[in-house]
Amino acid sequence: MPTIDIKKHDLDGLIGKKLSLSALEKHLMLAKAELKEYIEETDDLKVELSDSNRPDLWSAEGIARQIRIALSGKPEVYDFFKHGRKATREIRVSKAMKSVRPFIAACTATGVRMNDDVLAQMIQSQDKLAEIFGRKRTTISIGIYELDRIMFPVDYRLAEPSSLSFMPLGMEEKLTLAEILERHPKGIAYGGIVKPFPQYPVLTDSMGHVLSFPPIINSREIGEVKSNTRNVLIEVTGTDLRMTMLTLNILAVSFYDRGAEIEPVKVTYPYGTEFGKVVAFPVHTAGKFKVPLATFSAGLGENVALTDVKKRLESYGHIVSAVRGQVTVTVAPYRDDIMHPMDLVEDYAISRGYDSFEPVMPQQSTVGSLSRLELLSDTIRGHLVGSGFQEIMSNILCSREELEDSLQPDEQLVEVDNVMSLAYSVLRHRVIPSLLNVEAVSSKAFYPHRIFEAGEAAVFDQSAIMGSRTDLNLAALISHPGANFSEMHSSLDVLLYYLGLEYRLEPSDHALFIPGRCGKIIAADVELGFIGEVRPEVLERRQITMPCAAFEITLNHVLRLLIKN
Repeated sequence: MPTIDIKKHDLDGLIGKKLSLSALEKHLMLAKAELKEYIEETDDLKVELSDSNRPDLWSAEGIARQIRIALSGKPEVYDFFKHGRKATREIRVSKAMKSVRPFIAACTATGVRMNDDVLAQMIQSQDKLAEIFGRKRTTISIGIYELDRIMFPVDYRLAEPSSLSFMPLGMEEKLTLAEILERHPKGIAYGGIVKPFPQYPVLTDSMGHVLSFPPIINSREIGEVKSNTRNVLIEVTGTDLRMTMLTLNILAVSFYDRGAEIEPVKVTYPYGTEFGKVVAFPVHTAGKFKVPLATFSAGLGENVALTDVKKRLESYGHIVSAVRGQVTVTVAPYRDDIMHPMDLVEDYAISRGYDSFEPVMPQQSTVGSLSRLELLSDTIRGHLVGSGFQEIMSNILCSREELEDSLQPDEQLVEVDNVMSLAYSVLRHRVIPSLLNVEAVSSKAFYPHRIFEAGEAAVFDQSAIMGSRTDLNLAALISHPGANFSEMHSSLDVLLYYLGLEYRLEPSDHALFIPGRCGKIIAADVELGFIGEVRPEVLERRQITMPCAAFEITLNHVLRLLIKN
């Protein structure tokens, strides 16, 4: 979880009130944060955030804003999000950007009261947002520039790696884009994002001056913000428009909280976006939610008053109206984590304080135990560990890209609604792709590799109540220079022998496996899963250099057969 460093006097200044450490610790609960350390000699606070869904809180400005709203009891309104504001500055997007890094959002902040504390927070906020929220700059990256040095309009375009040069931050000489990727520390760290493309993204002004090479590094001439800077251009580039817009909104309100005036920048796209071809940023993207009072009472386990719900949600930053047993909530423009009415119920509970709820002892005494399915998976884990396999554990949430090469023609994925990050946009439908992801980052470990996982998979099923069902699957993978079908088959054979299941293999085709080296696993006319040698193109896409063989079976089917027998 994110941990941020703050000067206490800076935080007090942003809150508008000097808080004792005990009072601060109490108020930090509003931000799902914990005070880890305070060094009195340097006035340094170290704060750990326990919620990765609130990137607006990953800075002194964000934490101070949440506390300030609670102390005042009312939300803060940012007028620069109002529709109809005319932008006098423009960024023009090249048509070629659509296939590389298609989105950019920008605004200006003038009259910034910059000092060393503000500069430190600005840099920290950039780093946290780009590294954590932006998946190490893959989905979003941030640039902040000396506004007075820029001649508009600015072009967001592609350039040949060896044809354009500028002096990057931290260097004393001009380098081409290709040289930056080879010689600059940031180019070495993040170059993999742009290297697959024949041309690289750049921002240049109307005089041809380079602002930056996103998502790698800013220009030293224009992109070096100092403690005496007063006017800045803020831009965010990315592969996901809503994430790009949210990041800009967070930065805009943070600069506004520091006393800056925020002005919109017009971005002109040659292709359509969710918000049109011409967009003046920042844009308020958060929607409205209408939630019956009964939803709060049901979620909290006690009756709550409509007036109290309105009061508590307002003191947590929402704009709320309450009539006829229902609240209408407008979410703050710097938040995009409200996806369901229960998220608002949680905000109410946090604002009110969990210690205000009376604990209720259970009225029934029950004894818990492991389910049959879990007992079976434990038994199987023991067998595979005894056979020399190493267990791994991975997330059921993943990106669509990770699963595309394992999809059969008739399969669909279970998708996440109102997704915040493309990295967690779908639920895996099988476990082998997770094993391949582990293998992709394990090339330095001694071979052979023998790994397995017993984990959940979400199967698209219209006959199920919610349109999908969750199965417990077992997958195993071997990787070394001689890994083949026969070796994997012997491991499967030993496992099913100890489980007491007779089975057979039938020839089959599968998107993951080499034709002719793949089979269905059948027991009592029930298809348990599949086994095979992984296709070279699947391995190459993940940069796996060794042959791999794998099998996957559905333990729900195995359990039903064992019970029947």
